[in-house]
Amino acid sequence: MKNLNEAPDDWPLGNILWFAVLVWFSSSLLSQSAYIAIHGLPYDAVTMLESLGPFYYLVLLLELVIWGSLIFMGCLKFARARRTRSTGAGHVAGV
Repeated sequence: MKNLNEAPDDWPLGNILWFAVLVWFSSSLLSQSAYIAIHGLPYDAVTMLESLGPFYYLVLLLELVIWGSLIFMGCLKFARARRTRSTGAGHVAGV
C-alpha cells in the first residue's frame, strides 16, 4: 500500500495537459483584460497572429496539438470510465 503522505514520483500526462490549458486560458484572459484596460477595446487576435509572419503557422499548429491532445485525453478517459462502469455493472447483476 502506498504512503499517502509522500509526493508522487511523477505527474500523469493528463494532469500536466490540464495545467497547461489552465495556464494558457488564464494568461489569455489576463492579457485581454490588460489590453482593454489600456486601450479601451479588445485586441484583434487574427491581426496579432498575422504579424508573427511565418511563425503564425507554428503557433497555430501548437494550439491545434494542444486542443487535439485535450480532446484525445478526454475521449480516452470517457472510454475507460464506460468500460469500467459496464464491467462493474456486469458483476453486480451476476451477484
